Amino acid sequence: METNWRQTARFAFRQSLGVLFGYVFLGTAFGILLRQAGFGALWSLAFSGLVYAGSLQFVLAGFLAAPTALPTVALMSLFINARHLFYGLSFIERFRSMGKKRPYMIFSLTDETYSVLCGMDEVPAGVDKNGAMFLVALLDQLYWVAGSLLGTFAGGLPLDFTGIDFSMTALFLVIFLEQWRGAKSHLPALLGLCCAGVFLLVLGADNFLLPALCTTVAVLLLARPVLNREKEAA
Repeated sequence: METNWRQTARFAFRQSLGVLFGYVFLGTAFGILLRQAGFGALWSLAFSGLVYAGSLQFVLAGFLAAPTALPTVALMSLFINARHLFYGLSFIERFRSMGKKRPYMIFSLTDETYSVLCGMDEVPAGVDKNGAMFLVALLDQLYWVAGSLLGTFAGGLPLDFTGIDFSMTALFLVIFLEQWRGAKSHLPALLGLCCAGVFLLVLGADNFLLPALCTTVAVLLLARPVLNREKEAA
């Protein structure tokens, strides 16, 4: 079937519209936080162009503002983005057929892009499916980069941005609630909350994160038989 580039581009843009508004808003919040941490537009461009991991970027902005031990940064990066390891499993064959675009598709598979691509099993006649998927991924990143740069410039204006740092907290609350609503078992989340709460009380806000993460992983590994039984019974 003959495909049309303009039709493919229009289709991809329409598919990405839902991501546009969210990414520009959150990207702007990230840019403002990065500017408040003392970093300019080039840093914003580097983060959003090369790291491109929304929730992790918010965390890294906080780490830059308050220097953090490298092991903590590494573990946080792994835990925050570990879910992306599984996203690509459902697209292995599709990405394999995309040739030179394959590395970028793997790199750009964020939560929102993954969600959009999952809904593109069927495309209209005349639309190049691989081309549309690539354009969706590219447009989504461009939205994020644009929002980040906008926030960096806005952060330099004499405006009151009090409370903008709560956007990171809100982002993680939304992610947590979405995972909670979609999970068949809430035990892993409750175990994680308990571990975090205990170490927060014992070690304080500055030192609890790394021990809490390690303990949570250990507890989940020990509780794996129970979690598997719950999963089978569900």
